Amino acid sequence: MEKNKENLPWVEKYRPETLDEVYGQSEIVDTVRKFVQEGKLPHLLFYGPPGTGKTSTIIALAREIYGPKYKNMVLELNASDDRGIDVVRNQIKDFASTMQIFSKGFKLIILDEADAMTSVAQNALRRIIEKYTKNTRFCILANYSHKLNPALVSRCTRFRFQPIHTDAIRERLKNVVIKEKITIKPDAIESLLTLSQGDMRRALNVLQSCKASLDNPDDEIDEEMIYNCIGAPQPKDVETVLDSILKDDWTTAYLTMDKFKRVKGLALIDLLEGFVGILNKYELDKQTKIKILKGLSEVEYGISKGGNDKINSSAIIGVIKDAFESQVVEV
Repeated sequence: MEKNKENLPWVEKYRPETLDEVYGQSEIVDTVRKFVQEGKLPHLLFYGPPGTGKTSTIIALAREIYGPKYKNMVLELNASDDRGIDVVRNQIKDFASTMQIFSKGFKLIILDEADAMTSVAQNALRRIIEKYTKNTRFCILANYSHKLNPALVSRCTRFRFQPIHTDAIRERLKNVVIKEKITIKPDAIESLLTLSQGDMRRALNVLQSCKASLDNPDDEIDEEMIYNCIGAPQPKDVETVLDSILKDDWTTAYLTMDKFKRVKGLALIDLLEGFVGILNKYELDKQTKIKILKGLSEVEYGISKGGNDKINSSAIIGVIKDAFESQVVEV
């Protein structure tokens, strides 16, 4: 078993096997465990950003209820693949309608990415949940609860998974670093925590990619490697471009931005996000801050709609320069 695990991506290799190993969602884990202990497990809806432990929690719960052979009692469907009316009418209905002789009272159906299901399939599912509650429990996993049918949501007990706190991700990474015998600088760990933005899956994937890219397994992973692996701009590069916008004339600022985009391969949207992060640390009056954020949000919308890169670059410089014209900045 351990040998088979060696070839797995770290996300799967270090997926929690028990509820105690689920990091960063202790309140949800405690509540769900209490439901099981009291024998009153309702239908569940887990929703929240990707990589926050929704699937890990329900699989760990299934292990806790049914033991190592939990797969006999669980039907797991990824609704982004199986999301049509036929799957609901056939696969889900067949599984839900049959009873197990040696069951723990009910079977479990896990619908991952249920917000990708068609509205017709969601309507059909609503009736099946009602009809087979006696011997089946449903757990619906989604990134966005507002994309689910309100009637479906009302039949479930809702739990919102928050982005995982940096301390919980740090704790998990510490374990992985020891087990995989990785040498990593402290500032690289801090950068990874910042860039993962509460997504445990992303943090583990990036760490594994950095380990794989080392020429020698004993080499040290540094901060630059983390940024390169994610494809995010280095903070010093963002600061250099922003400094040029604030201090140089318009043409010089534009050429500096253009040079960094070409040489470093930076996307304009990444630079924009970097500028916002740095400007948030400046002590600005409310009007200036509103002016900057409003202007940059409009540019971001233009980028998302596929607007011209040169025009959007010019617009970013214009927004920042215009807002700072009459503002004395204290850092």
